[in-house]
Amino acid sequence: MTISEELMLQMYRYMVLGRLFEQSAEQLTHKGLIPGAFHTGIGEEATHVGACLALTHKDYIIPTHRGHVADIIKGADPGRLMAEILGRATGYCGGRGGSVHIADAASNNLGVQAVLSAAYPVAVGAALTQKRANTGRIVLAMFGDGASLMGTFHEALNLSAIWHLPVVWVCVNNQYAMSTSFAEASAIANVADRACAYNMPGHVVDGNDVMAVYETVREARERALAGGGPTLIECKTYRQGGHSTFDTNPYRPQEELDAWSKRDPITQFEQRLRERGILDEKRITQIADGVRQQVDEAEEFALSSPEPPPEAGVEFVFRSSEVE
Repeated sequence: MTISEELMLQMYRYMVLGRLFEQSAEQLTHKGLIPGAFHTGIGEEATHVGACLALTHKDYIIPTHRGHVADIIKGADPGRLMAEILGRATGYCGGRGGSVHIADAASNNLGVQAVLSAAYPVAVGAALTQKRANTGRIVLAMFGDGASLMGTFHEALNLSAIWHLPVVWVCVNNQYAMSTSFAEASAIANVADRACAYNMPGHVVDGNDVMAVYETVREARERALAGGGPTLIECKTYRQGGHSTFDTNPYRPQEELDAWSKRDPITQFEQRLRERGILDEKRITQIADGVRQQVDEAEEFALSSPEPPPEAGVEFVFRSSEVE
């Protein structure tokens, strides 16, 4: 399939948006305005953007706690997204969820699972619903390399294969689970190599190549809709920052950081579009200025939003019952 110039520009713009949005949130964290830690996906933008643009608005997604641009692509308003991260009442969960519990039913975003391995059974259940109701929708479940070593991963992949569920499993392999490298924690080199154990296709993709990710996920989606069942896709990428804003990142060798910085997904894609005559300095500046304005407006909205009242802490915890 030929990717149109319009779609390439959309990919580029979303990647820049994801980068600037998370840099803005990271700065707010350092100012003490975001409670707790904040996890960025800086360096992983091509994976999140490519995978999500391969979906339709009616498809379901379970994003990672680093994929804030995935939330936006699926339909989240950046202002309300930032407000949720800041714990404000105008956020998608009323400020209760924060960055690691964001969900948005209106855009079929089933929500980030703070207990990472909990995403797998949610994805299986959602995909089973799509199959039984014949909705013509798929579920895209994204998770990290560390979470692929959890027991529920194997149970979920096995069930999804047995039942031929319309689910696409996307591993965002950013090389580290907190401070533990994937090479030290896994007996195999590729997460996708596990696909054969469950009789499903497995693909290893350059996670810093947005078009390669898009094509692979698009084909897996079509396969799922045709009744072919699930696919496991591993996107090899790299988180450029620490595990969270509290992580000073002392455990990674400088030569590794330098090598991956040369493969920055935005820089690579920008150069690719320059060579094709799709991008020039003027258009790059226009996109950057437009995205910066969008992020500034999101930040302003979030900062001007009220904090939830104390009584909101017990809302939606208990369901009233008519049983006496």
